[in-house]
Amino acid sequence: QVQLVESGGGSVQPGGSLRLSCAASGYIFRGHCMAWFRLAPGKEREGVGFIDDEGTATYADSVKGRFTISRDDDKNALYLQMNSLKPEDTAMYYCAASTKYSTGTLCQREQGLDSWGQGTQVTVSS
Repeated sequence: QVQLVESGGGSVQPGGSLRLSCAASGYIFRGHCMAWFRLAPGKEREGVGFIDDEGTATYADSVKGRFTISRDDDKNALYLQMNSLKPEDTAMYYCAASTKYSTGTLCQREQGLDSWGQGTQVTVSS
């Protein structure tokens, strides 16, 4: 059974930084695509960063230039470095992974990502 566990969330002032981590059990990151999503109150879940099995990353326009997604397959870990945080970045952040796909369009869509973590809260406020 695949389990993804996020960590690293917290409260930070605008302009600050946080680094989220995602660790897996029962699942091997290598060869699969992964992503970070977020869910803010009153909004739909939004994909913020996507990374394929070769490390090619894409981002939502709202975080481009501020967030960096990365992976360490030897450690079976996924990361999201978040810089220049804004109040509108406040949300629950989720790690997601595909057990089927390594790259392609479905790696950037919820229907292609079949394993999800429980989330870690990020709050950006002064």
